[in-house]
Amino acid sequence: MDILSEILAAEQRIRPNILKTPVIESRELSNLINGKVWLKLENEQYTGSFKARGSLNKILSLSEEEKSSGVVTASTGNHALGCARALEIAEVKGTIFLPHNASKAKIKALSNYTAELQFYGEDSLSTELYAKEFARQENRTWVSPYNDPQIIGGQGTIGLELAEQLPEFDYALITVGGGGLISGIATYLKAKRPNTKIISCQPENSPEMALSVKAGKIVGLDQYIETLSDGSAGGIEEGSITFPICQKIVDDYLLVSEEEIAEGLKFAAHQHHKIIEGAAAVTIAALKKNKERFEGAKVVLLLCGANIDIEKLKKII
Repeated sequence: MDILSEILAAEQRIRPNILKTPVIESRELSNLINGKVWLKLENEQYTGSFKARGSLNKILSLSEEEKSSGVVTASTGNHALGCARALEIAEVKGTIFLPHNASKAKIKALSNYTAELQFYGEDSLSTELYAKEFARQENRTWVSPYNDPQIIGGQGTIGLELAEQLPEFDYALITVGGGGLISGIATYLKAKRPNTKIISCQPENSPEMALSVKAGKIVGLDQYIETLSDGSAGGIEEGSITFPICQKIVDDYLLVSEEEIAEGLKFAAHQHHKIIEGAAAVTIAALKKNKERFEGAKVVLLLCGANIDIEKLKKII
């Protein structure tokens, strides 16, 4: 499994249908750490998140037989949106499973696409496992939200863009759920800029990857705990290829509270006039919480998405 080669292939495959998202400096955060902080704005990507990359790469990689059988996937929303768009680009039929508590904003956005929606479970992992079994029974093509080389390769094109957009940086802070995003970006950056530190950021209410790496095996929580970072919430399926990648090339794991995530959302709105979702605010929260650690450094924060319910955002602000 050569993820770096897959990233390079993905760059050629998806570039016509993907935005090269901007990188902007945050003067406020730069001043906070007496260094340089840049924001990589994947919240401005098609479908409002980085997930447009991996899902498009996967679906364009399918054989004609796999396409004709129809696609099944599962998501809390962002991967679903990316898949829905990719299915239309590739002219492939598909069914998307979501948990019953999926974001209303993401469900509404999905209604603009032609993919069939079905609902199961209350958390991403149970939804995912059910959908995977449904795909097997129906002889349909399963597309994992993260546990797939083509998904990781598509997300890794962000690392390629960052290397082109910024001459150097010391740290990349990336929100982690199943690990597809950080696995792709870290693989590319560690290959091209091995001194760059890759920092995983997660909510305290859903820190499965951090717990798993600490335990040396994939572990989950006893019960789902609600978090503003719904885009990263949920467990990791057994045997996921993202877990050993994270074990090997992610340098550290930072956790943040719900209050700190809310402050990150407010910061993006008030200081940069950006609408971001909770998962994107996790990296802002992690930097602010650990500002002494990043004193004088050059830091990239990945803002992974913008798909938040506006009523929820209004209450927070």
